[in-house]
Amino acid sequence: MSSAETALPALATTLSKADFLTDYRLAWESRHASLAGRKEVFMGKAKFGIFGDGKEVPQLAMARAFQNGDFRAGYYRDQTFMVAIGQLTWEQYFAQLYANPDPEAEPATAGRAMNGHFATRMLDEDGNLRDLTQTKNSSADISPTGGQMPRLLGLAYASKLFRQNPELHQFPQLSNNGNEVAFGTIGNASTSEGMFFEALNAAGVLQVPMLMSVWDDHYGISVPAEYQTTKQSISAILMGLQREGEGEPGFEIYVVRGWDYAALMDTYQRAAAVCREQHVPVLIHVTELTQPQGHSTSGSHERYKSKDRLSWEEAHDCLHKLREWLLAEGHATELELDDIEKTAAATIKAARTAAWTAFFDPIKAERDEAVALLDKLVADHGTENTMRELVEQLKANPTPIRADIVRTLRRALRQVRHEKRSAGRRAIQSHLEQLLAENADRYNSNLFSQSELAVGNIEEVPATFAPGATQVDGREVLQACFDANFQRDPTIFAIGEDVGKIGDVNQAFAGLQEKFGELRITDTGIRECTIVGQGIGAALRGLRPITEIQYLDYLLYAIQILSDDLACLQYRTKGGQKAPLIVRTRGHRLEGIWHSGSPMQMILGSIRGMHVCVPRNMTQAAGFYNTLLRSDEPALVIEPLNGYRLKETIPSNVGEFTLPLGRPEVLQTGTDVTVVTYGSMCRIVLDAARQLAEVGILVEVIDVQTLLPFDTDHLIADSLRKTNRVVFADEDVPGGATAFMLQHVLDEQGAYRFLDSQPRCLAAQPHRPAYSSDGDYFSKPNVEDVFDTVYELMSETAPEKFPEIY
Repeated sequence: MSSAETALPALATTLSKADFLTDYRLAWESRHASLAGRKEVFMGKAKFGIFGDGKEVPQLAMARAFQNGDFRAGYYRDQTFMVAIGQLTWEQYFAQLYANPDPEAEPATAGRAMNGHFATRMLDEDGNLRDLTQTKNSSADISPTGGQMPRLLGLAYASKLFRQNPELHQFPQLSNNGNEVAFGTIGNASTSEGMFFEALNAAGVLQVPMLMSVWDDHYGISVPAEYQTTKQSISAILMGLQREGEGEPGFEIYVVRGWDYAALMDTYQRAAAVCREQHVPVLIHVTELTQPQGHSTSGSHERYKSKDRLSWEEAHDCLHKLREWLLAEGHATELELDDIEKTAAATIKAARTAAWTAFFDPIKAERDEAVALLDKLVADHGTENTMRELVEQLKANPTPIRADIVRTLRRALRQVRHEKRSAGRRAIQSHLEQLLAENADRYNSNLFSQSELAVGNIEEVPATFAPGATQVDGREVLQACFDANFQRDPTIFAIGEDVGKIGDVNQAFAGLQEKFGELRITDTGIRECTIVGQGIGAALRGLRPITEIQYLDYLLYAIQILSDDLACLQYRTKGGQKAPLIVRTRGHRLEGIWHSGSPMQMILGSIRGMHVCVPRNMTQAAGFYNTLLRSDEPALVIEPLNGYRLKETIPSNVGEFTLPLGRPEVLQTGTDVTVVTYGSMCRIVLDAARQLAEVGILVEVIDVQTLLPFDTDHLIADSLRKTNRVVFADEDVPGGATAFMLQHVLDEQGAYRFLDSQPRCLAAQPHRPAYSSDGDYFSKPNVEDVFDTVYELMSETAPEKFPEIY
């Protein structure tokens, strides 16, 4: 069914009076929570607030259609929904507003995300997935509007795989035969984002159970719908997605007013049934919503809404309309509803008080402990300095934060730096170290997995080679690796442009779709952002996707979602969720501006929380895939684009051997200069090293193999102890990954003290590489560049032995 207005309130008549009054209570609790939250911000007890007022009633309807095993990917106004499905308490709601870093008090983000960013803890204490079919699940929200859409697509796509692939039926803790619906929510203005349209198109193509709700209150902050959406109606412009009949491709589209309780209940039940049973995507356009407090605590909507609009919003507030409906239908009396509203206010007041106490009392206790230690320090050293003033300021602060405590301790220690190390000083030092460690756990931990499946815990298995094994094209090594892994683990699948039928543009999947089927190795449209999102959502649900970006240059289409969603997922949930997605791509040397990129600086700065593997050949790449497919962490693997037809030997254990991440490999030993590089540059550097040896310069060539993590055992520093000179070389822009490597080696590893010469960085030109072989030669470092850079270092040291060339 699709309609311009859903009319038959069938479901509402099946609910009991108790159901109606429960919904009314939850709606008013949510409203009072929004009102109280705004006041807490203005009182200085919270930094910022954004709330779900005006959206309460449609969220109650959505919650009644949401079942165990279902998933949500929403945005920051869904507080009513989260409470209604039992995955948020009002005390937790306020704990997040106050940024309580205790995951027991604030399980969604442990205080790391501002309020309204909801998530359920899908992992147990050991980092393993819980039984996702027995709970109502919410993937972790992100602030970039529209950013939930790619992940939503993947959550729905997983249901399709679980239903249609019999091999996955052995994992009942992950899915109930694919019956799970992925519920998405978004504001009307954010439907202008490209990710929204891309995800909807992909859902229609894939025919997955994705139920998308658009909360339409006519504005995007201060910008009204006429500036946002053609025809001012997202459902009107998407009617071309509407399927022509049951069994036909496309969407079901419903339009329903956000204050019409009965119609909302009916619409969501009908829509969820279609979605769940038929695996048909659904769009519900919820219109005529209001936003009583405006967008957020950053401003007032009276500045941009007319008096007529404000008057209309008052009359069409969904809570007022729900009250009118309950009274008109005889489901409640005025007295009953008044009592519910008063009780709801009291409930929120109690939750707010309890949350503030749970948040602030531990900080006060920490302050008091610090003050006691500081008083002892003052007694030991007197009051000639400003320490007493520091202590008094901390004592007098009515609402100290942990930074105030640590700041005071650090400044106090400055004051006594010339004094004898007394017992009081040692106690302060010890206490400061303890607080710094505790706060590192609160605010800096869980960037990577803490489980037994973390990359560092995967057993290293060396590659073995049969005697006399013949060499093959590099692509065949990858093909054999993927073949073995797909046989080993039925949860692994691969998607991407041209991955399926032709086996990817470089043939590493050649023949594997025919062998394993289209559900395991699948072609996609040209849509890099949602290819990655498809993988993120599926990985959240326990599958092991490999998503391919055809060329590294096109990673820019997906870098935002990799950065904002995938890379920080374990961090922003403090270990509550994980998505071990592998993004496979190829880059570095080939031809032209958009097919030979090496934008490593962009990648390294954007996706901390993912591993970045930069293998020099396909055997190394296979070893990384074997490691990553056994771990539970996300990674980007950048294969060398010009290496698929170079000859390599297939390991006899091609699907089992593993490579550790973060361990460089010495490709050639030397005593004069260390050259650090990776990827396609390895062959160029090795060629230059051979030529340098002819003139008496012995170069140690090191392939870092992975940039994240980077040289965890400080092998490069050990090399510099011997050579005392270093060149960092790659194909990124100047100051890119070469500077990244230099900082790690000289700063973090402290290898500057071993140098007798200035460290050198050899990078590409500061522009995209030009087309043709000449374009490559003059755009990127070549053999002669490497030779000359190393030779110049030696010429500075021994000019008589190595006279200037030019």
